[in-house]
Amino acid sequence: MSSENSSADDVQRVWDVVVVGAGPAGASAAYAAAVAGRRVLLLEKAELPRYKTCGGGIIGPSRDALPPGFELPLRDRVHAVTFSNNGRFTRTRRSKQMLFGLINRPEFDQQLVEHAQKAGAELRTGVTVQRVEQHGSAVPDRRTVAVILQGGEVLLARAVVGADGSASRIGAHVGVKVDQVDLGLEVEIPVPETVAEDWKGRVLLDWGPMPGSYGWVFPKGDTLTVGVISARGEGAATKRYLEEFVGRLGLAGFEPSISSGHLTRCRADDSPLSRGRVLVCGDAAGLLEPWTREGISFALRSGRLAGEWAVRIAEAHDAVDTRRQALNYAFAVKAGLGVEMSVGKRLLTVFERRPGLFHAALTSFRPAWRAFKEITQGSTSLGEIVRTYPVAQRALTALDRRPAATGDEVSPSQ
Repeated sequence: MSSENSSADDVQRVWDVVVVGAGPAGASAAYAAAVAGRRVLLLEKAELPRYKTCGGGIIGPSRDALPPGFELPLRDRVHAVTFSNNGRFTRTRRSKQMLFGLINRPEFDQQLVEHAQKAGAELRTGVTVQRVEQHGSAVPDRRTVAVILQGGEVLLARAVVGADGSASRIGAHVGVKVDQVDLGLEVEIPVPETVAEDWKGRVLLDWGPMPGSYGWVFPKGDTLTVGVISARGEGAATKRYLEEFVGRLGLAGFEPSISSGHLTRCRADDSPLSRGRVLVCGDAAGLLEPWTREGISFALRSGRLAGEWAVRIAEAHDAVDTRRQALNYAFAVKAGLGVEMSVGKRLLTVFERRPGLFHAALTSFRPAWRAFKEITQGSTSLGEIVRTYPVAQRALTALDRRPAATGDEVSPSQ
């Protein structure tokens, strides 16, 4: 949308939807609302493109949630996965079809924003949202939300979507509650062509030394993205795991171009997804897969839903209708993403106690590898597998009850 209106008009302008945060969730929300023909403003505190700590794996559900005509800026196509259990019992499994793609987040996010702009959304970067208000002197009527920027500027909207990441101010306004916080550490390592060639088309997943931890290597041309994740509170051990992991891979001699870290936050089951005319999605809502902590597909899918329901909330004329639309949004999120999260939480619990069993299954048990392939390719989901295959449900229930393994007796030998 053009901004040729005079500044006097801008003071009075009421946007249909204001989206806070221009990551995958926010860009998807802005796109969905703009495609519906609404006046949409997308706010981002950084200048784009900007770096984000993220492995950059694009699995099937992420690909399926992209806008029509979106060309993925893939840096590599993954056809093989090497699994190891804390550096041991290494085995590589291969697939004829691509498992998933790898992207650099700055390019990917920028492209998503451009699609939202082409659909009609207006973008403002370099602006920080201090808070939102739904009552008080800044709010002219009950159908309006005031978005207050650093510096005091007030923007008015009929609906607001919070997509401002895991330390979300909009999430705080909504009252988002989390029950799982993890620390991810990552390095981007430029490597010579000979090293890059060895990793081409193949990723590594290593089950780590702390309960629930794991590491990854994602190749992106002449750079390897190497990271680890573990429960918050294990900061020193997580840092040590990353250092040992990099050393074990023979990459300690290469200087990282970027070292970064971030916290991932997973919502509690009873955490709200809205308050009045304000919705949250993606990391701001604590929506991610609890076991792998994969967030891009959850961001894209919940962002699109938030954009669609923000349009309905913008059209709502009273509190009752607003509440109805917000509840419908929550139902849509929980019916799909919520089911996947509940299965993921159960898998994480089992994985924390018995990583060797997971390793044995993925490297030696054909149905487990097939399930892994189908999930990453997007032909099924964790929730669908448990729902469709009674044996998977029974196995998960049995594993829930079994005591933790001691040692590595369930790990296969090399």
